[in-house]
Amino acid sequence: MQSTEEQEAVSGAVVTLDPFTVGALGILAYVLGNVLHEGAGHGGACLLVGGKPLALSSVYFECSADNRFVMAAGTLMNLFAGIGFFALGRLTGRSYPRLKYFFWIAMTVNLFTGTGYFLFSGIGGIGDWGAFIHGLGPQWPWRIGLTVLGACSYLLAARLSLLEVRPLIGSDMEQRRQRAVRLSTVPYFAGGILMCVAGALNPRGMILILISAAASTFGGTSGLMWTTDWLRRGTLIPCGPPADPMPIERSWRLILAAGAVALAFIAILGPSIQFAT
Repeated sequence: MQSTEEQEAVSGAVVTLDPFTVGALGILAYVLGNVLHEGAGHGGACLLVGGKPLALSSVYFECSADNRFVMAAGTLMNLFAGIGFFALGRLTGRSYPRLKYFFWIAMTVNLFTGTGYFLFSGIGGIGDWGAFIHGLGPQWPWRIGLTVLGACSYLLAARLSLLEVRPLIGSDMEQRRQRAVRLSTVPYFAGGILMCVAGALNPRGMILILISAAASTFGGTSGLMWTTDWLRRGTLIPCGPPADPMPIERSWRLILAAGAVALAFIAILGPSIQFAT
């Protein structure tokens, strides 16, 4: 029969959660979400409509044919990516906890960024969707519609995120919220700070840090900070099997890889890439 000390040691081993590895995976998820939005989304749409890419940075993409499809494509790419990461997370078993966590945080970042953009443009009248509705008639009905769409879809994304994080946090009502907070807070600040640092290097001025870098990260993914309170209510986010949370152990390879990706992201997409015209 195990002693109390042995039981605690086993429990501690099961719930290992290395903050450096969590932060590294969060950085990779934020960088990927940004590149998908600006490069694959706006950039891909620009090529599809026959436009010429002019510039790419961490906070904007410039196309010679900046039509509504190009404007909408960044958000749509994040939403499609979020769905894809949801499917990948479902297909990933407990034998690969770090990979499962990456798919979860990547899903959450992309869904929050996509749905949050509707809300941001609806309230502020700026950004991709503010430009999208420009010229479509009276703006207030459009902005109210965007705000409602953004609020409803954001809450749905938040609930989906919490349902999908359950294998990583276990089913103990007292501990699952504490673990979810650690899994959410570390990438939120790591990714948000990275995006703002890269955004500060953009050649179009500091205002883009507020309306793009900070808005899409600290604002758009803010659900990572406050939706974990829903876990206090078992009826809203019921406990799911299995009972034990999945460990996320330290991986120096992931940490070093994330550091290299972050430095490259800042150095290349911070100042922007100018394409030949």
